[in-house]
Amino acid sequence: MADAPDMGKRLGKVRSSWRLASLFSEFRLTEEFWEELEDTLVAGDISVDLAVSTTEELKKRSRGCRSAEDVKGILAEMLVEKLESVPGMGKPIDTKDGYPTVVLLAGVNGGGKTTTAAKLAHLMHRSGKKVLFAAADTFRAAAIDQLKAWGEKLSVRVVAQNPGSDPAAVVYDAIRAATAGGYDLLVIDTAGRLHTKSNLMDEASKIGRVIDRECEGWGKEALLVLDAVSGQNGLLQARAFSEVFDITGVVLAKYDSTAKGGVVFSVAGQLGLPVRFVGLGENVDDIYPFDPGTFVPALIDRDTEATGHEES
Repeated sequence: MADAPDMGKRLGKVRSSWRLASLFSEFRLTEEFWEELEDTLVAGDISVDLAVSTTEELKKRSRGCRSAEDVKGILAEMLVEKLESVPGMGKPIDTKDGYPTVVLLAGVNGGGKTTTAAKLAHLMHRSGKKVLFAAADTFRAAAIDQLKAWGEKLSVRVVAQNPGSDPAAVVYDAIRAATAGGYDLLVIDTAGRLHTKSNLMDEASKIGRVIDRECEGWGKEALLVLDAVSGQNGLLQARAFSEVFDITGVVLAKYDSTAKGGVVFSVAGQLGLPVRFVGLGENVDDIYPFDPGTFVPALIDRDTEATGHEES
């Protein structure tokens, strides 16, 4: 996991665009301050209801405070509490002794799903785990080719069939290969065609039945890969996929660039889903287990970096 100074540097652009740190640098405990705080939270993609309730709670808990640092510290504590109240928040992927773990990745096309598969594989490789890919997005030849390219780059075997094949058949073959090959982790890349939701539902049901039948005793995860730049639209996507898959957590991809900082709180507060990992760059090792206690201060405090200076 990244330490706090590194996380502070990586979140510099998001922090700057959200302006929470600069708001506190102009601190005055006036009604205008509270209104601007509320507006700033909403601008960062926190829902209006959550922004209002957070501002009102902060008002009560910061009575008697004289400094911006004290009030900002209370806000950080509140945001950490809200995140940590969601069961499974920041939970790593567990591997079980004697059984593999299957990780099904869901999400819209172009949201970073296949790259996230590669990042998770690399992360698990570094902890000594043996990983297998299943290319179950058979609707797009490009998705199969992209996963094969990552597999070649990372020396990870890819189970795939021709474009248009039955995704459940690919998953079945991959489960058999994972069992025979002594793999610790099977990562399944699935289709993300929300505009054909009925087909997606049918495919998900078939894949689910295969996993239930063939993976008795396995660890099971279904992670939603959410493009952090997509904002409230991403939450609509998340709700749709939650109707299709039994989502056990969220991977926030592309959080390091133009993402709106508050999306993580909306995922937790509006959807009740735990954020498990966060993607903070383009390199294969730029994925981090999500830790609210490290993440929140780095997101709202300009002094988090080792240098103590905000990035430009």
